[in-house]
Amino acid sequence: MVSNRVIFFLFEGVHLLDLAGAVTVFYESGCCGKPYELRYVSPYPQPVSSAGLGFSKVDPPEAVTVTATDILLVAGMDLRSWNRDDDHRWMPWLQAAAATGATICSVCTAAFALAAAGLLDEQDCTTHWAWTATLQQQYPRLRVQENKLFVKSGKIYTSAGITTGIDLALFLVEEQHGAAFACTVAKDMVVYIRRDGMDAQHSVYLQYRQHIHHQVHEVQDYIVQHLHEKLPIEELAALVFISPRNLTRLFKSATGSTIGEYIRQLRLEKAQHLLKADHKLAWVAKECGFKDPDQLRHLLKKETML
Repeated sequence: MVSNRVIFFLFEGVHLLDLAGAVTVFYESGCCGKPYELRYVSPYPQPVSSAGLGFSKVDPPEAVTVTATDILLVAGMDLRSWNRDDDHRWMPWLQAAAATGATICSVCTAAFALAAAGLLDEQDCTTHWAWTATLQQQYPRLRVQENKLFVKSGKIYTSAGITTGIDLALFLVEEQHGAAFACTVAKDMVVYIRRDGMDAQHSVYLQYRQHIHHQVHEVQDYIVQHLHEKLPIEELAALVFISPRNLTRLFKSATGSTIGEYIRQLRLEKAQHLLKADHKLAWVAKECGFKDPDQLRHLLKKETML
């Protein structure tokens, strides 16, 4: 189910980048064609960030009813400014939001708030590396993970903090709109999409996007959209107004892969996804640009033997 609303929760002493990084991802998603409604909530009428910048256009929690399709993201805060006497002003609202089935996320030290609300009990989670030991000590029922960019546990996501809020937000966009679109958003922000070892599958599309060479990105985008067609190197080079020889060199330098191998891997990955969706082998072979079903069958067999 695709959400079209993201609610950002601000504590007193909120860290600016913990908030702004994730906000920018969803804002840029709208600029790229997939808009989100952005709401800002705080138990304080005018919360002040850890850097001293104040916020005025925020709603009190009771003014926003969270639904199952919402994404609720709690931004990290300076724990020295976190007043636990105010738990009654936000904790029941956060617990009710989780009970609706909404997607609940924390950036950095906001994991402490989720833990205090009981949302992370018996769950894998993470926070900023400097606070993982403290989080585990204060909340022993948690399974705190170290050296993770972010951790997904059901509909609860926790990230390591600071710029990893961007990684988490891009992952949420990817889940809803696909890897290609998430890469478009990342490219618009001039950031890399990072993943760590927690993912069960690493998309071929993502593996070779860790660069900022715009001509190579343009060629990669074209390849993904035309996998069912022949893709001669001369045609790809003409797209970006360089010679086939220069494109071959630039592509290998930027991605570490040859163009031919990149296309082969993309076609094979797409074929595997389509076959898992119970499409016929002959149709899948044609849709993915293989010359015949036997070629696809041979490559699939070879892949399973590696």
